[in-house]
Amino acid sequence: MSDSVGKLLERYTLEHPQEVLIVRVKIAAEEDRIVIFKGFSSSLVRGTEFDPDVPVLPDEAEILDIDRVAAPYHPDAPQYIERGLSWAIARDRLLGAKEP
Repeated sequence: MSDSVGKLLERYTLEHPQEVLIVRVKIAAEEDRIVIFKGFSSSLVRGTEFDPDVPVLPDEAEILDIDRVAAPYHPDAPQYIERGLSWAIARDRLLGAKEP
């Protein structure tokens, strides 16, 4: 079985610790922004579960876009590497087309 999108993005940030991913998603008709850094995900909009088995980025989430930001992430002055990547472009560029 292949990994979820969230796990793939978390793995990417483990392999590229100089980057932070900010993922804008729609979950159950509500928009959320998820920060992924060094293998960990955290919601900027809603609470994040303490249980690591509960995915912050569920499989049913619709990815609206992904920003690549230089680490460390400074919310007041982020240093963008790329902004507004679609999932298709991010999948190909960041994950080498490893679709879950």
